[in-house]
Amino acid sequence: MKVILENKKALFNYSILETFKAGVVLQGQEVKSIKTGKMGLRGSFVIVKESPPEVFLIGANVPPYQPKNTPSDYDPKRSRKLLLRKSEIKQLIGKVKQKGLTMIPLKVYTDKGKIKIEFGIAKGKRKIDKRTQIKKRETEREIQRAMKGGERL
Repeated sequence: MKVILENKKALFNYSILETFKAGVVLQGQEVKSIKTGKMGLRGSFVIVKESPPEVFLIGANVPPYQPKNTPSDYDPKRSRKLLLRKSEIKQLIGKVKQKGLTMIPLKVYTDKGKIKIEFGIAKGKRKIDKRTQIKKRETEREIQRAMKGGERL
C-alpha cells in the first residue's frame, strides 16, 4: 500500500469517528495524474445519494496528466463515484443522517495497482479544541528539544 496523498488539514479541522475504504471510478488520464501525485483534496467531501444508493466524491481536483492532450470537455473537479458494498452504503446512510456529521476524504493510496480512497465520518472541531491541540503539539516539541539538548552533554 503506497500512500499518494494525505489530507492533513482534515485531521486538524475534524475529529474522525470511523473510516471507510473505497475504490474510485476514474478515467485513464486521471489515474496517471493521481499516481504522479497531482491531486488536491482541499475542500472536497463525500456524499451519499439514496436512490439508487451511491456514494460520490465531490470537489476533488485532478488536473490533467498532459494538459495539451486532454479532451476539451474534461472537468478536473467533476464528481467521482466511489465503489462500496451495499451493506457499507446502508451503514453510511444511517450514520450521515445524524446532525453535525460529514464525510471527509483522508488518504489516497494504491492497493495492488488500484487507486483507493480512505474517507472518514467526521465531526467538526471547535476553535478551542484546535487551540488546545496546537498547544499540546508545541509542548511536545519543547520536551523533545530539551531531551535532545540534554543528551549532548
